[in-house]
Amino acid sequence: MRRVVVTGIGMINSVGNDKESSFKAICDGECGIDTISLFDPSDYSVKIAGQVKDFDPATVMAPKEVKKADRFIHLGLKAAQEAMADANLPEDIDMDRFGTSAGSGIGGLPAIEKTSIIINTRGPRRISPFFIPSALVNMLGGFVSIAHGTKGPNLSSVTACAAGTHAVSEACKTIMCNGAERMLVVSAESAITGAGVGGFAAMKALSTRNDDPKTSSRPFDKDRDGFVIGEGGAALVLEEYEVAVSRGARIYAEIIGFGESGDANHITTPSLDGPQRAMKAAYKMAGEPKLDYINAHGTSTPVNDKNETLAIKELLGGKENCPPVSSIKGQIGHCLGAAGGMEAVTCLMAMRDGIIPPTINHITPDENCDLDYVPNKARKAELDIVMSNSFGFGGTNGVLIFKKI
Repeated sequence: MRRVVVTGIGMINSVGNDKESSFKAICDGECGIDTISLFDPSDYSVKIAGQVKDFDPATVMAPKEVKKADRFIHLGLKAAQEAMADANLPEDIDMDRFGTSAGSGIGGLPAIEKTSIIINTRGPRRISPFFIPSALVNMLGGFVSIAHGTKGPNLSSVTACAAGTHAVSEACKTIMCNGAERMLVVSAESAITGAGVGGFAAMKALSTRNDDPKTSSRPFDKDRDGFVIGEGGAALVLEEYEVAVSRGARIYAEIIGFGESGDANHITTPSLDGPQRAMKAAYKMAGEPKLDYINAHGTSTPVNDKNETLAIKELLGGKENCPPVSSIKGQIGHCLGAAGGMEAVTCLMAMRDGIIPPTINHITPDENCDLDYVPNKARKAELDIVMSNSFGFGGTNGVLIFKKI
């Protein structure tokens, strides 16, 4: 089977507008969660989120085109632009063999909310002709494809909080099956709106630590009380191994395993069995190697963190066999459909720099979460093989395993 490697990466989130500043802030334990400013949260039970700051969409598309795309597309374009520059591709590549794989959990929720208000206050004739193209999830891949001229397969994954990870695995499959030589993977989310925050709050899924936003997201901590919504984008350039080597590309890592599963259990409550089977599939595909680090889904919800801990222990045959585990959601919040992409980029940078990002706000140990979560401070380590987990509403799960070459 054809091998797949990563040759370019990009990222934007609440602690940085590029991959280097983001990764440094994540490793330094900085937190981008604060009081919401994208809308007035005064009447909401949850008033905090991980917002991207000081980002001008006119830096990634012509000012007159900005209104044609919703914010998640702007963020995805920013990440894709960085990843493509990072890959340093030659000018004469075959763009018919260069595809796009996009992922988002919700897509253009701000545009949907805004248009609903317009319909009810000003009437249907005032709907923007750009509404539908700006809100569709697959238009993330559409805009990115147009921006970079990729004419191969144009795919989209809309699998809640596993979308970013599934976008990577779908791109891998395409290259492995010779459907393309290269794939630009992009995932993005921007759901910090009244409907987004209000909807998750109504489910009791969010932290309500409004008075202390910097410690609101507490993965694996005993006092965790829910996740915090974040936003941002991530991108990876994938290439067939021989193609990358032949052009002398700088290779971050090879993707040696991926796994997918469905819980068939509950629309919002994760099971233990589903995530474990996704991890097992990825682990088996990778040849059951020694893992040096696991980037956990680690949402800071009571059920997820407990189940993920147990699933990891069962996968590897006990606590004593488990490597260090951490979650970066304390730093940037839960970026929903973009989370898996950001965590994949974080894993690759961790391998590059030999450092494990910390799980911040880990204050009170939980007897049900008893692994080494790299609490509060990053740790130097030689990382050759790492795993990244993503689990979503509806019981959809995705796992990736990377190997340093």
